[in-house]
Amino acid sequence: MQINKYIDHTLLKPTATEKEIIKLCNEAKEYNFSAVCVNGSYVQLAKQELENSTIKIAAVVGFPLGAMSTETKVFEAKNAITNGASEIDMVINIGKLIDGEYEYVENEISQIKKIIGKHTLKVIFENCYLTTEQIKNVTQLAVNAKADFIKTSTGFGTDGAKFEDVSLMKNIAKGKIEIKAAGGIRNIEIAKKYINLGVTRLGTSSGVSLVTDGITNKNQY
Repeated sequence: MQINKYIDHTLLKPTATEKEIIKLCNEAKEYNFSAVCVNGSYVQLAKQELENSTIKIAAVVGFPLGAMSTETKVFEAKNAITNGASEIDMVINIGKLIDGEYEYVENEISQIKKIIGKHTLKVIFENCYLTTEQIKNVTQLAVNAKADFIKTSTGFGTDGAKFEDVSLMKNIAKGKIEIKAAGGIRNIEIAKKYINLGVTRLGTSSGVSLVTDGITNKNQY
């Protein structure tokens, strides 16, 4: 499989403009990426720009802090799907997890999955704030809640994806859930390492350079 089909082409910065979102969508079509990942206010624009293409639209929910109420996240997820998203990337309530409120965290994931139904749910952990034990626990919570993916990072925390974290997530998930690595994936060598670890999606704003580097170096999958 080619590297482009692993990529969620991402633009989530607070200064993102309509013009930049249109450029993101055009690049996604040109390189046939798996999805674009945008903030909720740009879902309708992305839908318009990606009409008649196979590119999926992922919208972030509870982003980037994860500290909103469950009801707010559920509404945000439902609204994004209504507006044209086919995937939701939600941030867990990190503080609740650290406090050991596992039922709260699992219930929140479960409620969002229930409201979006057949659509894909990716659960963002923000591993830079978590201990090894907390990463293990939240991986199991996401599996229990029937999410589709677990994801390393928002890209807005103190650190991004790490190989050791992905290995840990994979060992706990045991193939019951897919893994998305995000944060700091800016060259083809790093991307390939994550894919070799078992990652099936890469969240990156460097999708174009990953693909063109792959072509130049004849390293595409």
